[in-house]
Amino acid sequence: IMLSNFVTTLAEISTGVGLACIGAGIAVLTGFGSGIGEGNIAAHAMDALARNPEVKKDINSQMILGIALTETTGIYGFAIAILVLVMTLFS
Repeated sequence: IMLSNFVTTLAEISTGVGLACIGAGIAVLTGFGSGIGEGNIAAHAMDALARNPEVKKDINSQMILGIALTETTGIYGFAIAILVLVMTLFS
């Protein structure tokens, strides 16, 4: 019974809602770029620490700032996806 209700609900969704769901999925993909960027920042920070360990404090503070700024892109994409779904499905 639950599967038939789900299929019926899917059949009633309009094209606009479907496209909004696809757009929300694309917006969530910003998390991949954010993760890759954070990995690059951490890798280059480790490389810099291996070459010049006496500036650890400066490298760590710059790394944390870079990771925080990079993470915001993923958060923005997630927030946009939630907004698109909420505005589309509950309007």
